[in-house]
Amino acid sequence: MEILKAVILLGIMGLIFGAVLAFAAQKFAVEVDEREAKILEVLPGANCGGCGYPGCGGVAAAIVKGEAPVNACPVGGAAVAAKVGEIMGVAAETGEKQVAHVMCKGTCSSAANKYEYQGITDCRAAVALIGGPKSCSFGCLGLGTCVSVCAFGALSIVDGVAVVDEDKCVLCGKCIDTCPKGLIQKKPAKQEVVVECSSKDKGKDVKDKCSSGCIGCKKCEKSCPVGAITVENNLATIDYSKCVGCKVCADVCPKKVIKADLSDRRKVSIDESKCIGCTACARTCPFGAIEGEKKQPHKVDLEKCKGCHLCMKKCKKDAIKLVDSKEESKLAN
Repeated sequence: MEILKAVILLGIMGLIFGAVLAFAAQKFAVEVDEREAKILEVLPGANCGGCGYPGCGGVAAAIVKGEAPVNACPVGGAAVAAKVGEIMGVAAETGEKQVAHVMCKGTCSSAANKYEYQGITDCRAAVALIGGPKSCSFGCLGLGTCVSVCAFGALSIVDGVAVVDEDKCVLCGKCIDTCPKGLIQKKPAKQEVVVECSSKDKGKDVKDKCSSGCIGCKKCEKSCPVGAITVENNLATIDYSKCVGCKVCADVCPKKVIKADLSDRRKVSIDESKCIGCTACARTCPFGAIEGEKKQPHKVDLEKCKGCHLCMKKCKKDAIKLVDSKEESKLAN
C-alpha cells in the first residue's frame, strides 16, 4: 500500500510539473522566423565560419534579420544564394567568384634556408624562431598549417610551398587568417595573371635569398598599357579592376614572378564583311593593333595584338573572332 501511494504521488507531481512546464513553454516561447529554418535547410552545413558568423545557424539568423546579404555563404556560392534569395523574396546579387592564392614561388630549389628547422610541424611555431628557417623573411615556410585548417581539401604543399586548388577553394578565409606570414590573399578566380611573390626586399637582397623573387625592376610597370601594375616597396602589385589580361607584364618579367600562361594568348582577326568601320575596336585597343578608316573595314596588326580581347567586347556587329595558331600564321603571311 505504501508503494502504491508513492507511485500515485509521483504521478500526480509529474502531471503538475508537466502542466507548469507546458504553460511556461507557451508563455515564454521565443518566436522563430520560419524563414530561418528554411534557409538553414538550403545552406551546405559546413559550419566553416567563412561567412563571418558562428556557423550556418548564425548566418541564417543574420540573413533573416537583414544583417547579412543572401549571398553571405561563400561555400554555397551562386546556387545557394539564389535559393536563399527566393526564400527571402529578393534577388541574389551574383558577384565574381573569389579564391585564395599563395603569393610565393620560393620552392625548395629556389629559396635558400638559413638553418635546419627541427621543431613542431607548424608555421606559427616556426615563425616564432627568428622568422622561420627560410632566408627570405616573406617566404612560405611550407609546413602546412594552412593545409590543416582547410576543410575543403583545397590546399597542399608542393615542393615546399603551399598551393591552392582553385576548383575546390570556397574562400572561407581560414587559410588567410592562419598564415603567419600573410602570404595568402584573395583574387578573382578568372584572374590568371598573378604576382607570386611578397618580398619587399631590394633586388640584390632578393637575388641572394631566392631565385624566384620579385626584384622590383619595374619592367612590368613600364610595359603595362593600362596602368594596372605598379611597383611599390620593391614589389609588383596588380590592380585587378584595371587588368585586361594581356599578359605583357608576365612576358617581360625577367624573373618570371608573374604567373600567366603565355601559350593561350589567342589573337583576333576582323571579318571585313561584317565590319562597318565604327572605330569602336580601334579606340578600345590599348596597343594600337587595329587599323582602318572610319566607315571602312578594319584590320588587326597581329604583331601588335596581345590577345586582351577588349575589342571583341566593344564590337556590336560580332565582326571580331579569335584565331588559332595556324590561322594566325596564315594571316601573318
